[in-house]
Amino acid sequence: MNTASDARRLLSALPTEDGPALARLHDRLRDRAQREGILDVAYRTLDTPVGALLLAATAQGLVRVAFAAQDHDAALRLLADQVSPRVLHAPVRLDEASRQIEEYFTGRRTGFDLPLDWRLSRGFRRDVLAHLPDIGYGRTETYAQVAAATGRPRAVRAVGTACATNPLPIVVPCHRVVRSDGTPGGYAGGPEAKRTLLTLETA
Repeated sequence: MNTASDARRLLSALPTEDGPALARLHDRLRDRAQREGILDVAYRTLDTPVGALLLAATAQGLVRVAFAAQDHDAALRLLADQVSPRVLHAPVRLDEASRQIEEYFTGRRTGFDLPLDWRLSRGFRRDVLAHLPDIGYGRTETYAQVAAATGRPRAVRAVGTACATNPLPIVVPCHRVVRSDGTPGGYAGGPEAKRTLLTLETA
């Protein structure tokens, strides 16, 4: 009896992929991680008028919102590097965030009431992001106005960088910051996404 050849024959007879079995294993892993308190970062995706959004949350709150244009896989790798390698697809933790974002896109919500985990923003960038929810729904401010509001009127370029690196777009509304001539300016989700959000809020 050739043990090695028998093993190869048995392995070749196994299905290359058993979707239902993998799903069951994933569910058990997720439930155990949640039960034992080792699910550090939960994530899901959500279809919206600006494309699929990646939502991720820690036990402290929503930590990341990423557009498809930002590469969801890259965003997850960054979370694994900067927050914890224990990242798992666990949509339940994102139920409330998903509900509020869906309400926003259907015009039933003008602001968000979610716990946020700010660990991906520090220093002046964090100061800029803290100001953005003060820009009311349907209103805009220029980069210069935001710089002045945060106490550094000359830091216009730094405000642009803070908006560009905002880890929580839409929920923390960097789309409401525009150029001094009123044109939208850049946006992590792309110019069309920014126009869509501004149009939604002014409709």
